[in-house]
Amino acid sequence: MTLKGRSFLTLKDFTPEEIDYLLVLAEHLKNKKKAGIVGDTMKGKNVALIFEKPSTRTRCAFTIGCTDEGAHPEYLGRDDIQLGHKESIEDTARVLGRMFDAIEFRGFEHEKVEKLAKYSGVPVWNGLTDDYHPTQILADFLTLKEHFGRLAGLKLVFVGDGRNNMANSLMIGSAKMGVNFAIIAPKSLWPKEDLVELCREYTKKSGSTITLSEDIAEVKDADAIYTDVWCSMGEEDKAAERVALLRPYQVNKKMMDMTGKDTTIFLHCLPAVKGNEVTEEVFESPASLVFDEAENRLHSIKAVMVATLGNI
Repeated sequence: MTLKGRSFLTLKDFTPEEIDYLLVLAEHLKNKKKAGIVGDTMKGKNVALIFEKPSTRTRCAFTIGCTDEGAHPEYLGRDDIQLGHKESIEDTARVLGRMFDAIEFRGFEHEKVEKLAKYSGVPVWNGLTDDYHPTQILADFLTLKEHFGRLAGLKLVFVGDGRNNMANSLMIGSAKMGVNFAIIAPKSLWPKEDLVELCREYTKKSGSTITLSEDIAEVKDADAIYTDVWCSMGEEDKAAERVALLRPYQVNKKMMDMTGKDTTIFLHCLPAVKGNEVTEEVFESPASLVFDEAENRLHSIKAVMVATLGNI
């Protein structure tokens, strides 16, 4: 299988077989990294890293992933280029595409990363937009596979803001990979109906299920409970309203016990606001695999870059 030259904007664009290929490649690259083997699959390549939003895991993963495999990463912050301000996104894309071999974008409107992919002529990777966060899902699924030995048939429950980029992307990935997925959230924070229907079409092939509920009792039998911050970047003005609305959906020991399983794990894409969406007790418990997830951002992002840009 080859993904050479492809952009990575949303998991909607990839088949279950292609997603599995990326996960297997990530595992291979992780083992290579652990063995101290330096790669050269992207030797001589130059990669533009565009960041409208600040980042810890995404920026570090792309930077280290590039250098581990022989590429040069160039960080371009919001004050470094005129993306969509003094210069149109289309023109910036065409300039960068002449100079760089690939582009990563982390920012707000999903339309921007789509325009970069359309006009640059090089692979473009979505490091996060308001709608989707596909590289995080690869890291999450790699973590689930490492822990449970499989994806198909697991029950993954997302609790909290069910219409954010994480809930959207987990639903897409789960529907494609046969993971039974539930969102537990106030109805006002459920994902868009057209995306839910699209994902339910995916489940017809994978055999998994999608459940939307306001009832935290839906965590019963969950293999993993996932949450994210209650207020995404750019929504700080809604913080007080969200805290009041989502307080009943906090992941705490009581909720973990409600699964009826002592094997349930806790996941979070980080950074976490401990005391809001998750208690310190759960976050620091043996059930928490959040730092395995964080490390796996590196290996899964590296897999995306190597598969679409590298020589393998």
